[in-house]
Amino acid sequence: MAWAQLVKRGRILSKNQVLSLYHHRPTVPGFAVNTVALHSDGIQKDRAYSSYIDNLARKLKQADNYAEAALLREYNKTDPEYVIHWYERSPPYQWYKPAFLAEYLKALVKVDKLDEHELLATLKEGVKARAGGTENLQTVPSLGGTPLFLNSIGSTPRDGVLGSANSPIYMVNSEGGFRQQFWRFLRFLAMAFILISALGAFADDRGITKGLGFNEEVRPTFETNTKFDDVKGVDEAKAELQEIVLYLKDPKRFTVLGGKLPKGMLLSGPPGTGKTMLARAIAGEAGVPFFYCSGSEFEEMFVGVGARRVRDLFAAAKRHAPCIVFIDELDAIGGRRTQRDQQYMRMTLNQLLVELDGFKQNEGIIVIGATNFPESLDKALIRPGRFDQHVEVPYPDVEGRRQILESYLSKVPKGDDVDAAILARGTPGLAGADLANIVNVAALKAAMDGSKAVTMPDLEYAKDKILMGTERKSAVRTEESRRGTAYHEGGHALVAVFTEGAEPVHKATIVPRGTSLGMVLQLPEEDRLNLTRTQMLASMRVALAGRAAEEIIFGDSEVTTGASQDLQNATKYAKGMVSFYGMSSAVGPVVYDIYNSSHTMSTETKHVVESEVKKLLDEAYEDAKQTLITHIEELHALAQALLEHETLTGAQIKDLIAKVKASKTVTPVVSQSSSQSTEQQFSSTLPIAAGAAAQAVRS
Repeated sequence: MAWAQLVKRGRILSKNQVLSLYHHRPTVPGFAVNTVALHSDGIQKDRAYSSYIDNLARKLKQADNYAEAALLREYNKTDPEYVIHWYERSPPYQWYKPAFLAEYLKALVKVDKLDEHELLATLKEGVKARAGGTENLQTVPSLGGTPLFLNSIGSTPRDGVLGSANSPIYMVNSEGGFRQQFWRFLRFLAMAFILISALGAFADDRGITKGLGFNEEVRPTFETNTKFDDVKGVDEAKAELQEIVLYLKDPKRFTVLGGKLPKGMLLSGPPGTGKTMLARAIAGEAGVPFFYCSGSEFEEMFVGVGARRVRDLFAAAKRHAPCIVFIDELDAIGGRRTQRDQQYMRMTLNQLLVELDGFKQNEGIIVIGATNFPESLDKALIRPGRFDQHVEVPYPDVEGRRQILESYLSKVPKGDDVDAAILARGTPGLAGADLANIVNVAALKAAMDGSKAVTMPDLEYAKDKILMGTERKSAVRTEESRRGTAYHEGGHALVAVFTEGAEPVHKATIVPRGTSLGMVLQLPEEDRLNLTRTQMLASMRVALAGRAAEEIIFGDSEVTTGASQDLQNATKYAKGMVSFYGMSSAVGPVVYDIYNSSHTMSTETKHVVESEVKKLLDEAYEDAKQTLITHIEELHALAQALLEHETLTGAQIKDLIAKVKASKTVTPVVSQSSSQSTEQQFSSTLPIAAGAAAQAVRS
């Protein structure tokens, strides 16, 4: 407290008193010296004492100003004349303090002397001052009690306080010291960095930098681990590509006799068959750099960007020759040109044509293109000398699918019951990418179930999920709906078993999958490249068997809309037989493209075609219906088993039918003209069918 009282009273202590007070009171307000400084040499003690004197003087001065301002505020409330008198008689340095000037103006307003005061008049005179006069503003003595610096404003009518052309006001901008300038420079750098970074991120996100030509140099991939042994199921395509590898390894072997290998190779085929993998295998076998790009990467929002990128790509390829340039989705830039196309739309393709076979020859560069639509490519692009060798990459056959499945299964732990041959037979029409997805889904399923290896049920689950859709186990269905679906799917399966030429039944289920309430999956024992008339008629009967089963069991008035897709498939087969394949004696071996609106037919011919299509459908429906009536016990047993177990395999369905045949005691004779309902005719067969179904499924 002693120190605070001394500061408050404004007493000045001697040097020894300061040091003595510091030793007794280490934390003194305003004392800006640390302990180490006080106990050092004499110079540091002198600096400490000087710092104390400066801080004390500043605090006393501030306290005095605050006290004076507070006093003026109090006088303004009761005696504003005192404030005016005090301000005008104060020393000049007091006039510039904002607190004192504010109280002075308040006092003038309260006594209503602001308009009469010389301050307002001099300010107006300074504003009205005209140009002229070269005398400097002078500080003359106060005439009417106005402070000297206010009297100098507008002291002469020729001098303006706001300045004039001949007597301007000079302003000096104080930039501060080194510290202020240094921090100002750092703030400028920080703001510039943030702004440039934001603009760069926006440009990269919009692709503007690439479009303006600021993209990086095209770089190849030097390490390609893919080999021909990794590519399965496309042996013919691999054989055609072997010569490219030999050429890249030993080009003199082919050029010694003047021969030249194709400059470009076009890989065409459905998606997922391994076109990109084949190109990587070529680079991996030959050990050369591999440039990969997509056809959609060339075009941007700016005109001419595509052509420039083509030039950059081939310029980089020349520097790394021999190499392979692979352009995926070639149809994105190599589409057929028309006269209506704009010039900028053809610039990219024209530049590609020049690079492939222009005035300058590109030796040692093999260009491989891949597309799913080879028919859409420009003829100039696929002519000899450019993409002159075409390699078809089709869907793998049964053996190819087996090899692909074994390749992917070797990378995951699998159980002893896994048979790749069975899976291959059950996946016709699937590409290598689909087979890889089956193995991946099965591995995820096994991991979710906590298994240590992928088993055959896991693979069957994955296959059904991809081929038939995801199970909708949460769907709420009534017992009547389940019963109708069971007889519908049972009709499909039963006719498929008893119809010559029909594909074997792989699985029947009444579990909703995708948009269907049930499904019967048929898989051929081997790949079929074409269909016979018997096979097409059998497919029609199987497709219509679901509706026929509903009519037999529930009657004409109770058939459902679940057969809409079946009717479409059957109609497609019938139209194909009549209009495309010449399998109708009434129409003959003539093609009528009824799906093409530009193809015209006479009214009579169209009537004949439609009549023949309806005739085939009616015959197929009656055949399916008769088959179901003949094997009505098997239908009841199959429907009962589906209601109980929801899903039956092809082997279980065959066992069930065999057990029903063995358990028959009396074969009912059915007449189509009978007036009795179908359910009454065959009600006696239900107990036998149900017992046989339970016994077959348990076995």
